[in-house]
Amino acid sequence: MEQEIGTWDSVLLENLSEDSFINNIHQRYKRDHIYTYIGTSVVALNPYHHISEHSLEIIRDYGNKGIFQLPPHIYGLTNLAYQSLKDQSEDQCVLLTGEGGAGKTETFKMIVNFLTHIQDKSQANALRKQSSSSSASGIILPAHPRSTSSCSGNANFIICKSNAMNSRRQSPSPGPCTVAGPGASPSATQRSRSHTESIERQARRNQREKYVDFDFSHHKSTENISTLLESTATTATPTATPMLTPTPMPGHLHPTKSCFKHQQTQVNSCTANVSRLTSKHLHAAGCRQCGHSKCTRAQSLEKEERDAALQMLRGSNNRLPLSSSAATAQSQLQRGSCSNLVRQHSTESQPERQQSISMGSTQRISLYDAHKLSKVLGSSSISPTPSASSSLHRRHKSPSQRLRECVTCADVFLEAMGNACTLKNNNSSRYGKLFDIEIDFKGDPMGVHITHYMLEKTRITDTVIGERNFHIFYQLLLGADLQLLKSLKLFRNVEKYELLRNTTAIEEDRTNFHYTKRSLDVLGLSCDEINSIFRVIAVVLKLGNFIFVPVTNIDGTEGCQISNVYEVQETAQLLNLEAQILINCLTRANSTSSTQEDVGCEMDARQAASYRNTLCRTLYSRLFTWLVNKINETLKSTQREKNLALLDFYGFEVLDHNSFEQFAINYSAEKTHQNFVFNVLRSEQELYLREGLEWSRIDYFDNESICELIDKPSYGILSLINEPHLSSNEALLLRVQQCCAGHPNFMTSGSNSMCFQIRHFANVVNYSIHRFLEKNSDMLPKYISTGFYQSKLSLVQSLFPEGNPRRQPSKKPTTLSSNIRTQLQTLLAIVKHRRAHYVFCIKPNECKQSHQFDMALVQHQVRYMSLMPLVHLCRTGHCYHLPHSKFFHRYKLLNSLTWPHFHGGSQVEGIALIIRNLPLPSAEFTLGTKNVFVRSPRTVYELEQFRRLRISELAVLIQKMFRMYHARKRYRLMRHSQMVISSAWRTWRECRFGIPFTGRRHLWSLYRVAREEYRTLKYKRQVKWAVDVIARYYHQWKIRQYLLTIPLRLPPNTLSPLSSEWPAAPNFLQDASRLLRAIYHRWKCYIYRNSFDQTARNRMREKVTASIIFKDRKASYARSVAHPFVGDYVRLRHNQQWKKICAETNDQYVVFADIINKIARSSGKFVPILLVLSTSSLLLLDQRTLQIKYRVPASEIYRMSLSPYLDDIAVFHVKASEFGRKKGDFVFQTGHVIEIVTKMFLVIQNATGKPPEIHISTEFEANFGQQTVIFSFKYGGMSDLAQGPPKVTRKANRMEIIV
Repeated sequence: MEQEIGTWDSVLLENLSEDSFINNIHQRYKRDHIYTYIGTSVVALNPYHHISEHSLEIIRDYGNKGIFQLPPHIYGLTNLAYQSLKDQSEDQCVLLTGEGGAGKTETFKMIVNFLTHIQDKSQANALRKQSSSSSASGIILPAHPRSTSSCSGNANFIICKSNAMNSRRQSPSPGPCTVAGPGASPSATQRSRSHTESIERQARRNQREKYVDFDFSHHKSTENISTLLESTATTATPTATPMLTPTPMPGHLHPTKSCFKHQQTQVNSCTANVSRLTSKHLHAAGCRQCGHSKCTRAQSLEKEERDAALQMLRGSNNRLPLSSSAATAQSQLQRGSCSNLVRQHSTESQPERQQSISMGSTQRISLYDAHKLSKVLGSSSISPTPSASSSLHRRHKSPSQRLRECVTCADVFLEAMGNACTLKNNNSSRYGKLFDIEIDFKGDPMGVHITHYMLEKTRITDTVIGERNFHIFYQLLLGADLQLLKSLKLFRNVEKYELLRNTTAIEEDRTNFHYTKRSLDVLGLSCDEINSIFRVIAVVLKLGNFIFVPVTNIDGTEGCQISNVYEVQETAQLLNLEAQILINCLTRANSTSSTQEDVGCEMDARQAASYRNTLCRTLYSRLFTWLVNKINETLKSTQREKNLALLDFYGFEVLDHNSFEQFAINYSAEKTHQNFVFNVLRSEQELYLREGLEWSRIDYFDNESICELIDKPSYGILSLINEPHLSSNEALLLRVQQCCAGHPNFMTSGSNSMCFQIRHFANVVNYSIHRFLEKNSDMLPKYISTGFYQSKLSLVQSLFPEGNPRRQPSKKPTTLSSNIRTQLQTLLAIVKHRRAHYVFCIKPNECKQSHQFDMALVQHQVRYMSLMPLVHLCRTGHCYHLPHSKFFHRYKLLNSLTWPHFHGGSQVEGIALIIRNLPLPSAEFTLGTKNVFVRSPRTVYELEQFRRLRISELAVLIQKMFRMYHARKRYRLMRHSQMVISSAWRTWRECRFGIPFTGRRHLWSLYRVAREEYRTLKYKRQVKWAVDVIARYYHQWKIRQYLLTIPLRLPPNTLSPLSSEWPAAPNFLQDASRLLRAIYHRWKCYIYRNSFDQTARNRMREKVTASIIFKDRKASYARSVAHPFVGDYVRLRHNQQWKKICAETNDQYVVFADIINKIARSSGKFVPILLVLSTSSLLLLDQRTLQIKYRVPASEIYRMSLSPYLDDIAVFHVKASEFGRKKGDFVFQTGHVIEIVTKMFLVIQNATGKPPEIHISTEFEANFGQQTVIFSFKYGGMSDLAQGPPKVTRKANRMEIIV
């Protein structure tokens, strides 16, 4: 590994500033070190050229190391997110940000490649076995190196090794290629295999790795770089066995290497002699004439095909002829040329690759040779068809390999459908995507769910000059064979299609179509579905060629006709639709699905062309959505797992002419950046302040106001676009200027200009208002959907479900701006609940040239992406924090005092014990009020390593204890069995042969004694058994007799609840008798209660209430139990005068009425008065005239006070209302005090919904108007029989009552 340039982590720069930061990434960029860390974030520069490396080796290296143990790489960040998901069971998200053309798509593919291959540990072993078996069979199979050179502006970001660079710069001659003959001996084959394995072991032994040690306590780095020992494996040819060496032709000592388009000149020379194929080696860099090589994805697909062919070849016959063996050897490499697809890393790193590097050449086979190989395989009783080999190959794949292959193929096809060439990027993703990779607890990817956002469907009909339409159109026209083109009614010439006019196709489109088409087969789509997809794409192309000619009808109205009717006929055939229905849909508004010509009203040519363009855009966008859903069905997981999401969204985009598409793209970039600012720069600093940490604020630019300008409800630009009264773009511009004028980030371009400007976080963008409303409401009319639903093509019917006449009419379709806002809100809600990792992609120059670094451009990107505030935050802040409880429970196993249970105090004390016990600097940890903060990522990595090691130790301990328990249990069982067997054998030997053991009496002398003892024991056992049987039957008889005689022994008046008589029971049935007695008593009470009528039930309710209130609290309660509560003691209900009075006061129902004594407040004398208690109030009346003196509503009485003695005095407390302040509380003396208080309690409870307070005490206060009087009860000591009325005395503010 070469010497690293600059500083790996920008946080560790000694003199941190913007200039030093940019200079550091500049120095690294000049040496192709395109990655730099900012804490745990990655800054990636687009190198604009291919940087190759053995990707599987890199994946394994970064998958086994911490993020700072190897040089900065996107794999390091991905592995950090992956390990965090595995260790902490927390959903993760990797967000890619940057301008268009900064390399986000390439970085995204590398991350997906890493996650789908990190757990693939068995592939190398299988390939090594395959290599050994290939060597044993005498066939040398050199591998295809994955180093490619790109001619486009995109790049593959992998660190380049020196040997790979040398292999591109030099052109070494092919190494010796030998083929073992049929007579090769097994011993020679074994020696060859052992020699090859020894060379591989020696090469692995000589490799050295670079280790870096960081001192994070001083924020400096010290590197201890060991010298890298490079050794080249030399291949020795065994001489013990005869070898067949093909004789190369003189003109082919150094064969001319070519890509696909230059390979046709070599077909004859390649097929003249099959044995020459074994000596033809091509350089790793690819085509010598054009300098291009096959893309990584192409080589990956070819490797799968040649592996399948090799599997079938071995299964069919191990002794093929020499020509067949040579042809089979050549089947290792299939066709391919320079590809415009994104160069993604290969993951198949075989041991043969070292051999191919030492040989310095590879093999390539042409299409003609591949066809000959299929014939050879067919002669060996193997199906030569690609589908058969593919299906055979899929049957032998594990689910993880199948998932990896499907993810790669899904990426291939979505790239063809959703990517296009723009002015700033040759392979720009024109849609946003969120990959949710579901990973199980072992770390294996179990499924993928893809969510796409905002496909730029306007590109279908409106292509900017200098750009291209989507890749799939050019691939289909150039790459499809003649038979497929004929079936799709297409021509190979791109200029024949209006949608592709003024755009150019390249030769790479021809090659890429092979992989695009094959990806659909790998994804599991049927032949009919694949054919339907290409049909729909062809329909889009042909719809663009429809020419509408204006005509004038007889009635003077304007109409239109389609001039090229042959295009209509062919399009209708592709759609399996009647041609007249298609014509009606495009030329007549509100037409039905009828085949008649005079249905609906005619449209003019302009309207028809507009609806045609809308149909093209809708058809393509819905096909794209259908494909994404189909891919999700293929890649979905059967169970819910933790997710690692990858977000590749639109980058900020500024063009010469910016329309609604750029507005939506830049709004998405604003929201993504605002999410980063809020979740990282703002939230982290607010957390430090809440936790009480010493912190100096770091300034940053917050673009929240820009987002509000665009998406503010009712007044944002997105809301203004959806206002229904806006009918023209001019009205929309005026409305926007009225609502957004005065905003600091909104500017107008001039009075006559149809533009407005927005100061985005990255730059000021001038937007043209032209066609804003049209693009926002790009909706297809219902009658067109109905017409296309008549198609007999099932795919077309699924694309237009609203055209089904049986379907209920749905609500009004939403606009594009509403969809954008909703999708972004949903997306940010997903990201909010996950731990985010950021990748900042930077574009080094605008001309897409390698090793050119535009300082001003990079500085501008560094500033608007807020990288310097992030560096300062990572430098002075903390990279990781956990709540106290989570930190303690996660790491308590690292200390013996806290594991498994901590009883020494609080969790904070336990955390302090854990930190002090760790061999890490204490300065790396900070305890906040609710969280524990860790300063550097290196400390977090070491902390997780300690925990992982401790878990391994605990697992070993559990295994050890279980194995000890299992072994001890088995030992005891075996020892007991041995003792039983030994004892039985000894006894049998003595009884059988009469051979006594030494020191023991002979068993014959003990035989009679033992027999008598046995008989005695047997008799006792039988006696005990008989006694138990008799006793059991006797007990059962007693129980039966007792239960049957209980009704006969009960007294005749036993149904009274007061009766406690119960027949006696045997001693062993006392518990059962007690339970039966309780059950019988409850039954008697139930019978007694059921005999009550409603009046008796009410009286019983009153008695129960009185018991609850006064039992064990009032001495006079016992006397009232035997007396029923009569209520109306003066028969007031029948008084005619009372009936007149109660009609006025609404007190018809009398609850209680009696003449009682009202105690005067001043003197304490008794004054007789008639007290009436109704369901709503308390009334005091004159006992002769029945005149109402006082009427107190029941809700105004909140408390009743009594003494615990035998007196009959009660005080009714009235609330402090107007009546209460004027009159005060009432004091009564009556012989029915228990009854009146109980009834008053129930009346108040029914009136207010809550019971009043019953206060029983010897002293309590009462309110007499404006004065508070204390009632004091004293017991006079007289007997109950001699007791008279109580004596009441008023003394100042006290009233004493002697009872």
